[in-house]
Amino acid sequence: MNADMPRWVDFHCHLDLYPEHRAIIRECGSEKVATLAVTTTPKAYPRNVEFAAGSPFVMVGLGLHPQLVAERADELPLFEKFLDTTRFVGEIGLDAGPKFYASFGEQQRVFSRILRACDERGGKVLSIHSVRCVSKVLEQLEQHLRDGRTTPVLHWFTGTRSEAKRAASMGCYFSINSEMLRSPKAIALIKTLPIERLLTETDGPFVLVNKRPARPVDVPGSVTALADTMGLSGAVMASQLLKNFHSIM
Repeated sequence: MNADMPRWVDFHCHLDLYPEHRAIIRECGSEKVATLAVTTTPKAYPRNVEFAAGSPFVMVGLGLHPQLVAERADELPLFEKFLDTTRFVGEIGLDAGPKFYASFGEQQRVFSRILRACDERGGKVLSIHSVRCVSKVLEQLEQHLRDGRTTPVLHWFTGTRSEAKRAASMGCYFSINSEMLRSPKAIALIKTLPIERLLTETDGPFVLVNKRPARPVDVPGSVTALADTMGLSGAVMASQLLKNFHSIM
């Protein structure tokens, strides 16, 4: 195996929100965890690129989190300025939860502009937030991703079975974390997802493992739990997840 080939995948982690983020980047290298370091604002993106420089296992996503749109929509021009410097975009999307619903109209405007920009450039891989609004997210993807060269990955998907089926038919992938694998409702949904569209994530530091923030090196535990959910051996599940990861790279 190539020394730079990953063994595991964490396709959604907020590395810059850990106080020990440099140590975690070293862990990604030592344990060979391919990690997508998502950002929540365009202004945070250059710093993330700087601290991930030199790591073959850490990719940096350019993001504008929907929960921050009310305060950060004016960073859209900066987002578009940086877009040509990365294949990875995230965290982006929509959030219709009660705390953020007041900005939902502005969120939709920002999300549509981001999707159009990604479609124009082509070849982007998106990590997408879709709280209480999966149908709205899918409508935007259908409307704005017309070129066919953009890959949407639905982070922490909480939609219905029909929405999952619709998303899969559109070419979406789904990133699964340990919190989802502790929820009977989420497990029932995961079992219906196409295995060739699954990826693992931690969403650290927001998800906890053993009462501490999850780290990319915790992914093997999620792979084991996902294998049990799908009725597969851990080795087969790990191999499939790597195959899925390489298919979008």
